[in-house]
Amino acid sequence: MKAILVFAVVAATACWAGARPASSADAAFQQLRSLVGDWEGKDESGNAVRTNFRTVAGDTAVLETLKHGDMEEMLSLYSIDGDSIALQHYCPTNNQPRMRATPAAGKVKQLVFEFQGAGNLSDSDTGHQHKLVIEFEDATHLVERWTWRSKGKDTPMVFHLTRK
Repeated sequence: MKAILVFAVVAATACWAGARPASSADAAFQQLRSLVGDWEGKDESGNAVRTNFRTVAGDTAVLETLKHGDMEEMLSLYSIDGDSIALQHYCPTNNQPRMRATPAAGKVKQLVFEFQGAGNLSDSDTGHQHKLVIEFEDATHLVERWTWRSKGKDTPMVFHLTRK
């Protein structure tokens, strides 16, 4: 019993301390953290886009709140998961796509988040966000390329954003 208790304390301490080997995802996640603040811009049709990035959960996750035109807000939560960055997206369509990006080592110019599944998605024909590409242009410019998939058809949504 004593050994189990010691193991539980060591495991919990490692979890709280963020003890894990460094990976290529660390540098990319630092770039996501650098986005903290307010951003604004337009989509390809000239519609207004606003987003805000902030760190949460002891700086272990980045929460993005995105507002596009007249649509309701969407939330995306980014966190390190091994050598990848996991994204959980909360959509006004009431489904929750999960995506993952596995960055190469070194400075990252873009993160490509690929669909891994979704909560509350009855079938793959139901409309959902299916892919996200974040392009880091410079410290004050960012491009988000979302792909909406419905009935097997992809519709791109491109947002050009500038730091406020």
